[in-house]
Amino acid sequence: MDKRKFLKKIVRLCLIISFTAFLALFLSQKTGYAEYENHRQVALTEKQIKKFEKDVAEGRQLDIKTYLKTNNHNYQNKLSKTGLKLSNFTGNAVKTIVVKSFKFLSKLAE
Repeated sequence: MDKRKFLKKIVRLCLIISFTAFLALFLSQKTGYAEYENHRQVALTEKQIKKFEKDVAEGRQLDIKTYLKTNNHNYQNKLSKTGLKLSNFTGNAVKTIVVKSFKFLSKLAE
């Protein structure tokens, strides 16, 4: 009976976490967070264009690096890399199993 209660708690916890993640993503989409971030990037780009035009008009020395601000963040860590490797391995295994299964079924059908 203890094992059953433990499994119920695990399932309940997984459902709560999934629901919370869904709710957070749903609310961020409904409140327009992604659109706000895109608008903010466009505003920064327009600001950089105006700065570039001003520098061209004043005849300053131009360097493209001062106008292009790239935010390349690397969010990978050991856990995400491991998850990606596991996902790729699982995908390849399922693909191999399906292909071999269909080959076997086609041989049976002949």
